[in-house]
Amino acid sequence: MKSERASEEALIREKLIASANNETLEYVKEKAEEVKRLMTYFRCAMMEIETKFKVLNEEFSLKYDRNPICSIKTRIKSMPSITEKLERKDLPFDIESIENYINDVAGIRIVCSFTEDVYRLADALLKQDDIMLIRKKDYIENPKKNGYRSLHLIVAVPIYLAHEKRLMKVEIQLRTLAMDFWASLEHQLRYKKDFEFSEKMQEELFHCAEQSAALDMRMDNLRKSIMND
Repeated sequence: MKSERASEEALIREKLIASANNETLEYVKEKAEEVKRLMTYFRCAMMEIETKFKVLNEEFSLKYDRNPICSIKTRIKSMPSITEKLERKDLPFDIESIENYINDVAGIRIVCSFTEDVYRLADALLKQDDIMLIRKKDYIENPKKNGYRSLHLIVAVPIYLAHEKRLMKVEIQLRTLAMDFWASLEHQLRYKKDFEFSEKMQEELFHCAEQSAALDMRMDNLRKSIMND
C-alpha cells in the first residue's frame, strides 16, 4: 500500500513538473501536497459511504432475517486514470479539475443478492439527510447496448475534519451477483491484450446478459414467494 501511494505521489510531481513550465519547484511541491490531501479526502468520503451501507446491511438483516449485501468493494481511481480522463475532457491537471469534473475518483461497488435489494438500499441511502444526490443512472431498467446492468449513483457526502467540513463526491454502483458476474467476465474477455473482439462475440455477450437478467427475475420471484417481504 505504501509503495503504491509513493508511486502515485511521484507521478503527481512528474505531471506537475511537466505542466508547471517556469514555475518553481517549491510551487510544484506545494501542489503535489494539495493533490495528496485531496485524495485523502476522497478516501474519507469513500469510507463514510461504506460505513453507511454496512449499517443498512445490519438493519435489514434484523428486519428481513437476511443480509441484502453480499460484498462491498472500494477503490480510489489511480493517478494515471485521472490524468487520462482530464486529458480526454481537455482539462488541466490541477486541484479544481479533479475535484469539480471527475466524479468517480472515489468508487464503491455494492453487490446484492436480489434486484429488489439494489433499489431498497439505494432508496434508504438517498433518504439520509446528509446525502446529496448529484446524478442517477439506472442501467437495470435501461441497460447499456452491450447488455451491462447496474444502478449508478453520484452522491456528495460530508466529511468532518479537525477544523472544517467538506462535501466530497463518491460514485456508487449497485448490482446483483448475476450482474457482477457478467460485468467482471465481460471486462476480462473484451479487454484481452492482442485480441480483436468481433461483432459475433459481442452478440453472444449480449445474449448472456439477457440470460443473466432473466435469472435475476426468476430468483426475485422465488424470493417473494418464499420470504414474502
